[in-house]
Formats: sequence, structure tokens, C-alpha cells
Amino acid sequence: MRLTSLRRTLLAAALGIGLATPALAAERELLNSSYDIARELFSAINPEFITHWQAENGEEVEIQQSHGGSSAQARAILQGLRADVVTYNQVTDVQVLADAGLVAEDWQQQLPNNASPYYSTTAFLVRKDNPKGIESWDDLVEEGVQIVFPNPKTSGNGRYTYLAAWGFADQEYGGDEERVHDFMRTFLRNVAVFDTGGRGATTSFIERGIGDVLISFESEVNNIRQEYGSDDYEVIVPPVSILAEFPVAVVESNAERNGNQDLAQAYLEYLYSEEAQRMLAGFNYRVHHEAVVEEFAENFPATELLTVEEIGGSWDEVMDTHFGSGGLLDQLQRR
Repeated sequence: MRLTSLRRTLLAAALGIGLATPALAAERELLNSSYDIARELFSAINPEFITHWQAENGEEVEIQQSHGGSSAQARAILQGLRADVVTYNQVTDVQVLADAGLVAEDWQQQLPNNASPYYSTTAFLVRKDNPKGIESWDDLVEEGVQIVFPNPKTSGNGRYTYLAAWGFADQEYGGDEERVHDFMRTFLRNVAVFDTGGRGATTSFIERGIGDVLISFESEVNNIRQEYGSDDYEVIVPPVSILAEFPVAVVESNAERNGNQDLAQAYLEYLYSEEAQRMLAGFNYRVHHEAVVEEFAENFPATELLTVEEIGGSWDEVMDTHFGSGGLLDQLQRR
């Protein structure tokens, strides 16, 4: 193993990050730092990109993956993980790298759709026959309903769930702050377990049998249902939910140091290609390519997607108001 690969592996191990290392040597290696539940997705995309790159450029390359909570991955890069690109599930985790000078200030303008080649929303996974009759957010505050989703303090996935519930309540109660807070207190009180990331929440719900409903990205709950048995689980897409963008960016300082600027840019641009968009849709992500959208239309139920800005202002405001120390999340969880 080359010294750079060894350093990456050791750092990943020290930080508790999963790192998939291809077995064959190649002329160049690219490291993609990504969120927890994207392992299978990029395991499918990477070989296709490698083939595409070799056909276009006559060069053999390897793609390595580093996975963990999106925020934890960003911190790992700040601490020295030499990822060339990031493919995250929350804008703030890319922005923190831009603020540190590792990613371009205008990174959201460098690729289409605010540098989000695909997107999702928040959906529910319930057990066979939906015994609690869960159809929307108001069903989750009923007595006796147990909810499982990742901790918003540590997971972008969890923050989207919290904000989607807040957005529903704000719309439902016409902005009545007291009623919204009451709704959220009950919603949070019904959480059976707060895992640190999306994969841990899946384990709690599926393997440990905890809870009546798992809340996660629509893509994830559909993938879980396909993996663990379509006859044993049902996916519910609520009529109102949240737009969850999946931002990507080149970590310019690392890509330059690794000699991968062109490779990193091409890798992210490939995610917008029809081929990659079709694979993304196959993993139950919503995409932008018109032909692929039409092809997979029946797989994605219509739902009103509220933006983070509509729910709580900018991501900076949301992080300070809701998720900062002593913020609304902490206040609402007090018994």
C-alpha cells in the first residue's frame, strides 16, 4: 500500500470511519468522503465511473470511500483526512469546509442545482400492515407510538427529520408558536432511541425491533424495504415533508495536493450524467435529468417539499436556533 493510502487508512481507523479500499493498484486514487448510508450507492457508481474515465482518458484510477455521519466526515477532513471530493447530505457540512478555505467560496455555483445532483425527502418505514395506521406527521404524536430516527445533534439525516416535523406543525397550526412547540415536545417524547447516524437507526428498527416507525430519507427507507422484505415493511411518504438536497464539492486544497483536480471535477460532473442519474433513481433518490424523472415517475409519490429556508430561515439560522447548545431542540427535550 502506498504511503498516502496507509495514512488515509490509519486516520480513518483513528476517527472510526469506514474506508473501502480497492485491491488493485492504479495510476491515481481519488477519495470520496460521504455520508453514512451511501455505502451501497457509491459501491455501484464508482465502477461505472472508473470504466467511463478509462474509456475517455485511457487511465486506470481507483476510487476510495470514507463513510460516517456527514458532520463527522467534515470534521475528519478538517483534521487531515485528504478527501478529494465530498458528497454529503447537508449544506452546512460542505460550507464548514468552504469557511476553512478547503472548498471554493462559490461551491454551490460551480455545479447545477446548487451543486446537488440528486435529492430526497423524509419518509416513514412501518411494519407489515401498518398496525399504528401512520400516514402523516400528526400520527406520530399519538400516545403509544414509538419513533426511531437519528439524533439531530449528530446527524444531518436527523436534522432533516426534526425540521420536516417542525415544518408540518408550523403549517398545520398557522404559525402558532405555542402549539408548534407542544407538537414538537410530544414528537420528541415519542422517540424510542436516538442513534448517532442513519445506519444505527436502521439497525435499531430492523435488527433490534425497536419502534413502530423509522424516519429516514425516502431513498433509505425504500432501500431497507427492498433489502429486508417488501412483504414485511411499508413505506409512507407523508403529504408534506422537506426538500433534502445532497450537496457535492471538490475539496480543492486536497485535490490539488493529490494531483486530482481534473479527476475530482469529472467525478462530480459524472453524477449529473444520464447513466449516473438512472443509477441514483434506482437507489430511490429523486433526480433532475428529465428523461430519468419521467422513467421513474411512478416510484416517487407527489408530496409538498418545504425548503429549509421556508421552515426556519438559512441553515446558519436553523443550526443556531434549533441545534446549538441550549437551542430549541434542547429546550423541547427537557422533561
